Amino acid sequence: MEMIVKGRHMEVTDALRAYAEEKIGRISKYFDKIIKIEIAFIDEKNPSIEKSKTIEVTVFPKGPILRAKESSTDMYASIDMVVDKLERQIKRYKNKLSKSAKGSPKPGEMSAALVAVEDEFEGPRIVKVKQIAVKPMDADEATQQMELLGHDFFVFTNADTDEVNVVYRRRDHNYGLIEPISGKM
Repeated sequence: MEMIVKGRHMEVTDALRAYAEEKIGRISKYFDKIIKIEIAFIDEKNPSIEKSKTIEVTVFPKGPILRAKESSTDMYASIDMVVDKLERQIKRYKNKLSKSAKGSPKPGEMSAALVAVEDEFEGPRIVKVKQIAVKPMDADEATQQMELLGHDFFVFTNADTDEVNVVYRRRDHNYGLIEPISGKM
């Protein structure tokens, strides 16, 4: 397993690197094969940001990519928090896999044990499904439509490529565009 450690606006000390590698390396027990883990330490120098010690972790296992980000006033605390978040994500993912492997019961056939497991589920759930008309337009028009609707993202068909794209509002108040790529990852 490859572990890449980077520091933005800071020097990563050997002690910090060792602590992060030990704590984050523990999540490998949940997967058969982790290809790579990227760890980014970020120290925001802006005095108006109270929780300026941030860690971003991206895990590339054989399966879906996991990403977690946590901030606090202490980098070691941020590491502990991000590991907890990753473990919750992994447990949720494993729980979904085990549910889908068992197959979905027909209405009225849910066992008491399955109901109890679902009641214990603490994470977010899909509570609403919306269907939308995906209209052809360019990214600028989609951004304007997003602003008019007051949403943080907008799904549209790119008129140039005829692919489904998403525009979204970034934290820095700019916009992002998500375009699909063809081929396997």
